[in-house]
Amino acid sequence: MKRPNILYIMSDDHSYNAISSYNSILSYVFKTPNLDKIGYEGCRMNKYYSTNAICTPARASIMTGQYGNINGVKTLADKWNPEQEMNLARMMTQAGYQTAMIGKWHLSCEPEGFEEYKYLDTPGHVHPGQQGTYFDPFFRTEKGEELEFKGQYVTDVITDLTRDYILNRDKDKPFFIMCHHKAPHDYWQFIDKYKDIFDDVDIPIPASLFEDRSHRSEASRDFGSSVTPRHSGRSLYKTFTKNNYVTGPLLGTEEMSWEEKGIAAYQKYLKDYLRTVASIDESVGYLYTVLNHEKILDDTIIIYTSDQGMFLGEHDYQDKRWSYEESLGAPFLIRYRNEIGSHTVSNELMANIDIAPTLLDYAGIEIPEEMQGKSARNILKGEKEPIHDGVYFRYWMHLAHNHDNPAHYGVVTKDYKLIFYYGMALDATHAVDKDTPAGFELYDLNKDPQELKNVYNDPEYHDMREEAKELLVSLKDKYGDTDTQYGDLQKLYNELK
Repeated sequence: MKRPNILYIMSDDHSYNAISSYNSILSYVFKTPNLDKIGYEGCRMNKYYSTNAICTPARASIMTGQYGNINGVKTLADKWNPEQEMNLARMMTQAGYQTAMIGKWHLSCEPEGFEEYKYLDTPGHVHPGQQGTYFDPFFRTEKGEELEFKGQYVTDVITDLTRDYILNRDKDKPFFIMCHHKAPHDYWQFIDKYKDIFDDVDIPIPASLFEDRSHRSEASRDFGSSVTPRHSGRSLYKTFTKNNYVTGPLLGTEEMSWEEKGIAAYQKYLKDYLRTVASIDESVGYLYTVLNHEKILDDTIIIYTSDQGMFLGEHDYQDKRWSYEESLGAPFLIRYRNEIGSHTVSNELMANIDIAPTLLDYAGIEIPEEMQGKSARNILKGEKEPIHDGVYFRYWMHLAHNHDNPAHYGVVTKDYKLIFYYGMALDATHAVDKDTPAGFELYDLNKDPQELKNVYNDPEYHDMREEAKELLVSLKDKYGDTDTQYGDLQKLYNELK
């Protein structure tokens, strides 16, 4: 059987709530027809999770099919070693695929294993693959070239480079392209043609923007960076009111109440953010047209996803890093007409450690035993045989980068989520060596999908709580993240559980 082409499109910090086919409150005022089309003509995953809701570790798990404790990338500061055996790009290349990576890499190393690459960077940076810029982007190539695109917008450049690769490919070989966008990572600079799309539009406000967090454990309730200025910590409102804010300052709010200031900040946040998403949607539509024009659309697997999710005001949060649904969960859309029927929707669990084994499966390449993920090929076809009983997750970067998020780990299933905040830096790079309160939180995802009621101490949830703790311990053992080297952490867990 002819091996499929694979076009893997990944954005940075794209919330599934900002894709209209996911039917969030934003779908009333913002549409993503090209992204929606992938899911409508294929499969939309509703329970796809990043195992560490932060960029670099998520990307390393995608490339290796392994957790950070195995592949060595647990934080933003950890450098991935692409020479290791588990390298998706190298496996695809060695199997006869023509391979390319175009766009944001963000793994502090050269994208070794690909035949060609053009990665977004910043001139003068010591570690390769940084954030880059929205305008006048700069790229490095496998040939040592430095490419500057003066007067151009980064999403358009990444799209055009991907198009050129497709058009100039060897038509006798299948291709594997990773098209990685910078958008919609902060700070949200949009192209001029989308500046007016929300004139006279009020963006709907999530029910949890002004959430009363008293239901939370002490371990989480007063931490994190917010949208509104109700806390003394980091907030988008404070950022937006600076005169030098990149898309212009938020003005005229001085006499408002903190709630009114929060709403004003939310409106600016969402409008800037969604304007950058509009360019992503346009890009996806354009590449779809290129594949169709080349008469390879149905021979190509198209995947759209994000490295992790993003808070868009839910729980009064910005950024990611937490393991609540909007951050831990990410969009995952796939089109492959030769195998996946239209309007397929899957509610089975899938994680980013499953990406590499899934793509290897599609390519007809043996999946190494060292990969901790599993092929999701069957559930993407709509079959209801789960590949995971639960997804284990962990955030290591305790209080890092002024976002004030405490370190934690936990497990999510289709029915519940258990989070253990251990509140210690341990040996995680750039974690702040300051202990915070420890505690558990448990959420009934069937009755409370927005996670507004922590039921860990509710007697009615005793059985669920004990089941969740038992599953969590078994998954930590399964994935080799047993914490045997951290005596204080083990003691704390045993005392609290």
